[in-house]
Amino acid sequence: MSSNGGQSEVELPITGTCHCGAVSFELRTAPRHAVACNCSICRRLGAVWGHGDARDITITAAPEATIRYSHGDKEIAFHTCRTCGATTHWEGIAGQGKERMAVNLQLTEPGTIETIGLRNFDGAETWTFLD
Repeated sequence: MSSNGGQSEVELPITGTCHCGAVSFELRTAPRHAVACNCSICRRLGAVWGHGDARDITITAAPEATIRYSHGDKEIAFHTCRTCGATTHWEGIAGQGKERMAVNLQLTEPGTIETIGLRNFDGAETWTFLD
């Protein structure tokens, strides 16, 4: 685990964009930590998530700029740029997490994840942090 102790605070807002620039995001509050999850989708996407309240995140994109994908319990939907294929964020669409959202911190400036601090989450089996 990389902790945030002793590291500088992340500059807000945290911004990111897909490779082609068709989808961008702004996270106005710093996440407690960056999360690498090993569930079946997250490990395939290679995403590192910055979680937040949906009210604190702005996604900027044309109406049909992303492909929306939901699986399993269908409580969240992943959004991937239709042009370049970068997965930019997920949004809660049902259940208790409906007001939650996460952005892919791999799409931010280099050093952002390290400044926030990375934690590994076992979304495949135990639903606990591995550190």
